[in-house]
Amino acid sequence: MLLSTISQGFLWSILGLGIFMTFRILNFPDMTTEGSFPLGGAVAVSLITQGMNPLLATIIASLSGCLVGLAAGLLYTKGKIPTLLSGILVMTSCHSVMLMIMGRANLGLLDAKKLQDLLPFSGEINLLSLGLIFVFLVVSAMIFFLNTRLGQAYIATGDNHDMAKSFGIHTDKMELMGLILSNGIIALSGALISQQDGYADVSKGIGVIVIGLASIIIGEVLFSTSLTLLERLLAIVVGSVLYQFLILAVISMGFKTNYLKLFSALVLAICLMIPELKKKFFKGVKLSR
Repeated sequence: MLLSTISQGFLWSILGLGIFMTFRILNFPDMTTEGSFPLGGAVAVSLITQGMNPLLATIIASLSGCLVGLAAGLLYTKGKIPTLLSGILVMTSCHSVMLMIMGRANLGLLDAKKLQDLLPFSGEINLLSLGLIFVFLVVSAMIFFLNTRLGQAYIATGDNHDMAKSFGIHTDKMELMGLILSNGIIALSGALISQQDGYADVSKGIGVIVIGLASIIIGEVLFSTSLTLLERLLAIVVGSVLYQFLILAVISMGFKTNYLKLFSALVLAICLMIPELKKKFFKGVKLSR
């Protein structure tokens, strides 16, 4: 149970890392997440059931998320549709796309070989190793990209859109690129989690943005906000693992899994309120002195 929870935390942390690209760097929540996440699972599972190598299927699933991000980005940057609405439009359309891909609302892997089956260890160790490998790859790729000139221009766009434009940065292209990369990472997480669960479902994306945001916020609450980029990304991974342990604790206390979405929303709301509560608490302490 311990290894399973940690491995799930690693795989879900990839979702948080993808959301970080838009939520924390570009400073807006991308609702496309709830479409690209299940789409990644649907593409990967469909291709694997048709006999494709799981690794190749996972890569293609990630690319499908990039296309979804491209669609949302074009609606936002070229169509001038607000980010929230463009994400909702693409997320809604993904439902029909998944039905076309799978031919049904859900699709199981049955006895098909999954990505973790390619590793030489036992079942639980394979899942843990798979999570570690992909977290390492995603974090390394993000660190490399964000430290390039292009990555710095991307960060500058999120820090101050108008100033970045005055420096000659094509902010629309940066935002479009961010949505493509973010949703590619999110679809990768969906593909990996669907292989771990053994099935893909069109409803798997409902509420996943809350899970990803919870990973980010828990990591930020636990650690100081004055962290290096690497430390911030690792904090998301730690936050995701801790969130999975919270879920495990709730289930162990006898709560039904039907209430997990409500629990996720409560955890996120509490974590978001903690900084404000700290200010009020310490202000009250100071005044009492």
